[in-house]
Amino acid sequence: MSIKRIGKHLLEHRWRVRREFPPRVLSAIEQAIKVGEATHSGQIRFVVEGALDGVPLFRNQPARERALDIFAHLRIWDTHHNNGVLIYLLLADRDVEIVADRGIDAKVGHVGWETICRAMEADFRAGRFEQGVIKGIEAVSRELAQHFPHVAGGPNELPDKPVVI
Repeated sequence: MSIKRIGKHLLEHRWRVRREFPPRVLSAIEQAIKVGEATHSGQIRFVVEGALDGVPLFRNQPARERALDIFAHLRIWDTHHNNGVLIYLLLADRDVEIVADRGIDAKVGHVGWETICRAMEADFRAGRFEQGVIKGIEAVSRELAQHFPHVAGGPNELPDKPVVI
């Protein structure tokens, strides 16, 4: 457990999320998900968490492990074609993780998801949070469109609204 990481998480709590992701930005992200999902039959969820607290923080839970917990909790794995994708941002660490269900993950693979994550993190380092998230959603949508094309009348199985923790 790193004292520096604990301090960062305790000091950069929810106020940072409200500053970087005000309602206007969250609405733009939701719209980007809707537009992207019109091009494929996959499902995308975006979750931003300002900082870890309580047990996850004191267990020194890595962002990847936290993203897996959220993926399960939000039931993103529960899609008809196993093509749900979580884009998770742990803002205090500026760490992006993409967790994909087995149907799409088998086609894109770890390297493909990592490339998208690193591009998003580069935008975040430059302070371009809205742009970084939207570009990430567009990149995930391109992968989904390639492997799971749009099906007319297909259901929207998961909410498009971003989740703020």
